[in-house]
Amino acid sequence: MKLTFLGTGTSCGVPVIGCQCKVCQSTDPKDKRTRCSVLVETETTRILIDCGPDFRQQILPQPFRKIDAILITHAHYDHMGGMDDIRPYCQFGEINVYANPIARQSMLEMLPYCFAEHRYPGVPAIQLHEIQPHQLLTFGDLEVMPFQVMHGKLPITAYRIGGLAYITDMKTIDEAEMDYLHNVEILVVNALRFDKPHHSHQLVDDAIAFARRVGASRTFLIHSCHDIGLHEEVNQQLPPDIQLAFDGQVVECT
Repeated sequence: MKLTFLGTGTSCGVPVIGCQCKVCQSTDPKDKRTRCSVLVETETTRILIDCGPDFRQQILPQPFRKIDAILITHAHYDHMGGMDDIRPYCQFGEINVYANPIARQSMLEMLPYCFAEHRYPGVPAIQLHEIQPHQLLTFGDLEVMPFQVMHGKLPITAYRIGGLAYITDMKTIDEAEMDYLHNVEILVVNALRFDKPHHSHQLVDDAIAFARRVGASRTFLIHSCHDIGLHEEVNQQLPPDIQLAFDGQVVECT
């Protein structure tokens, strides 16, 4: 199974428009962060987690083949604002999109033309499915277990796929949900920055502490803003088993 980080940034992306900080002015490609999204693939199955407003830019370098499922974590625009750009993939058939009740309702409101009784030609052909935590999903040779974390007061969906756990925008997690993280080998989790606490996002120290609770062999930090610092410098500060992910990074996992 292969994991490709399409985007690793926060809602504003990096560089931030108009910002003159050293991160936003960096020439290192690893300091360019589009909005969070990943591909999880085997030879026969392809899953996209989140489809933000940078999706077109992110997917162009990838091989053009069927997307078997799009899994939405939550209803914020930076995680589902690119859904209209899935149109080219509809030549393979309807796109199956999976979201919790809040995100599903938001998508109906954001893309009403996709769900109208008489849709005009060319709109994305989306089959929208409502999912609940702990109800196993199967796509080809991949099994996906949704579980729940909290983004402030907003419940959002995290996903366990084999030895991989993907969590974004988390502030807290109920102790019962930790059961779905047993024996995780690769953990992907959000880390906004090092300081200045945020009401609905973890900081780097929070993410490190969470990784220690999970006990993953490797942890990749995502959903990081320009305040986190330069990619190279951040990774020098992190433990050897934890690193700041970057756009385009590919990780082999089980």
